[in-house]
Amino acid sequence: MRQVLPIGAAVSALPLVVEDRTGYRRTSFKHWNVGDLPADGCNTRAEVLLAEAVVYPEIGPGCTLTGGLWWSYYDEREVTPAGALDIDHVVPLAEAWDSGASAWTAARREAYANDQGASASLVAVTAASNRAKGDKDPAQWLPPSADALCRYGAEWTATKLRWGLAVDEAELDRLRDIAAGCGGTDVEFTPAP
Repeated sequence: MRQVLPIGAAVSALPLVVEDRTGYRRTSFKHWNVGDLPADGCNTRAEVLLAEAVVYPEIGPGCTLTGGLWWSYYDEREVTPAGALDIDHVVPLAEAWDSGASAWTAARREAYANDQGASASLVAVTAASNRAKGDKDPAQWLPPSADALCRYGAEWTATKLRWGLAVDEAELDRLRDIAAGCGGTDVEFTPAP
């Protein structure tokens, strides 16, 4: 059931834990599977690119995308071609592992890594911004564009709530700071199946 909370209340709903990366491997999260529409021949990455295109690309054999235009909200840049974009897990795979996904089944981790059920989970951004972020949480990295801060804080919080993931103390403090400056921002999420 879809829930909408003011950002401050949403941040307060996040459970607090001491995070633990023990045993993490990126391969524990099978990603870029056949996507939501297996018949289209596109994987999750390509489907996210198609969903977020500002100017729709041409789709060639094997779901090769040519042309098109995208907006990377982290750094407020127009981007073309599709190969110049990364698909960012708003809450990185390692961070998800640290905050609860280590206890999930392989199938649930795959569902998380390919989550197109919420627009906040996966976003097309410049490769440079995604690589600068890496596996950092908001206490360690924020988008370079000040205009992106409220959206990013809301999407991070929504993803954590959607998947029942926890936060550590530094992350919670930073999210509270973001929420304090983002009055009027709502966090929308539907708990993952």
